[in-house]
Amino acid sequence: MQRKAYVPGAAALLAALVTGVTGCTSGGGPTDSATDAKANGARASAAPPGRYRTLLEPCGSIERSTLKDLLPGVVTLPEDQQQQVLRGTPAVTYDTDRRAACSWKGQSPDSSHQVRVDFERVVSYDPAVSDDNRAQEVFAEKQAATSVPVAPGPGDAGPEGGTTASPSATESAGAGATPDLETRGGKGTQAPGDPEGAESSGQPSDDASPDSSPDGSADGPANDPDGSPSGSASTAGLEPRVLEGLGNAAFIDDVLGRAGNTAQRRTVSVVFRTSNVIVTVVYAEQPALVTEVPDSKELQEKAQSVAGRLAELFDE
Repeated sequence: MQRKAYVPGAAALLAALVTGVTGCTSGGGPTDSATDAKANGARASAAPPGRYRTLLEPCGSIERSTLKDLLPGVVTLPEDQQQQVLRGTPAVTYDTDRRAACSWKGQSPDSSHQVRVDFERVVSYDPAVSDDNRAQEVFAEKQAATSVPVAPGPGDAGPEGGTTASPSATESAGAGATPDLETRGGKGTQAPGDPEGAESSGQPSDDASPDSSPDGSADGPANDPDGSPSGSASTAGLEPRVLEGLGNAAFIDDVLGRAGNTAQRRTVSVVFRTSNVIVTVVYAEQPALVTEVPDSKELQEKAQSVAGRLAELFDE
């Protein structure tokens, strides 16, 4: 009798324990299935990363035969000095997978030439914004900081088909810009990616904000031989404009400026975006004589040729 009375009591105790455990599991706390559902939702909403995780080595990105053409004064130098110039000067950066640049300078009796390439890999820190979309925004800001007309290009239109340029776009100019007294349409401004004295900040920031130049040059707007104010190229077909067939989006800017009694200096900048990388090519010429004006067509053609080759290298 005692054995039969004990067994039902133990069974009741066991049932009570099981019921208590079940009740705790189904209480107000989150279940494993609910946690998994939330995690899956977060993963589903994360924007995809950009195509590029690294950058090209900038000082080796332009062939030496091309550099000799861009810097005609180099061929007159002794061989050892030629090699030194052609190696280029790399910009100092903290992370060469995020920002890398290189510049070259050649001097001849007739003129001086400068070349600079700048690679910027844009990374979005917003999980809801892809690297490509963030790079698209940065590119639009760079374009808006120039005299190039801002209009949506193929693949770079906003959600409603409008431009992605932001109201504060003028705060972000081309990489490596310097506050030289360049004139664009008679108003002092700075050319994007100007290689003269340009230095990379080394910071992996997507929104560099260079200092602004004062309006006008020291002696007022310089004039071209035809009497028109110097600035962006005014010849039909050579004006600052959007370029087709170069990366996902591209533009070219052309700035002619003079400060004081120095010769006029023309700076041509080609900027293009390929996925989450923005490439800037700058080609500048300053004649030795104050009366001479650098040829816009030649500089633009050569800068575009370099940019086209770099686009091919990124696609390889």
